[in-house]
Amino acid sequence: MNGLLSLETHLKLAGLSLIALGVMHGFLSERFAWKEELSRLSLLNRQIFYVHTFFVALILVLLGTLSLFGTNALLEKTALGRDFCGGVTLFWLCRWIFQFCVYDASLWRGKRFETRIHILFSLLWTYYVVVYGLAFWGQLAS
Repeated sequence: MNGLLSLETHLKLAGLSLIALGVMHGFLSERFAWKEELSRLSLLNRQIFYVHTFFVALILVLLGTLSLFGTNALLEKTALGRDFCGGVTLFWLCRWIFQFCVYDASLWRGKRFETRIHILFSLLWTYYVVVYGLAFWGQLAS
């Protein structure tokens, strides 16, 4: 990544985008009509859904904050930097796999907006895997 931007810069950009993604979770309810959709669930399942959504958003903001403000610590060759970058790489690799193996293509195929969103997020998950993967790889290099 030396040709375009430094790995440090990419970690900061990834951090910014993760914070934005976490904040965006607060606005998904209206876009996906969760109130109407979730009204069919039991109270327990509905509340579990909202709690899980909150914690997904929180962890995205926290990962982004660490990536944005703790970049140097992530790039230092330490066990914590290695384990964090390796764990985040695994997390986004799993998310990338889910994009193609769990979500049914009928949800986006043939629909202009949904296809664009599918491509956008597929590229974003790929970007995270590459950035954190390179940071992890750098931790392993002697």
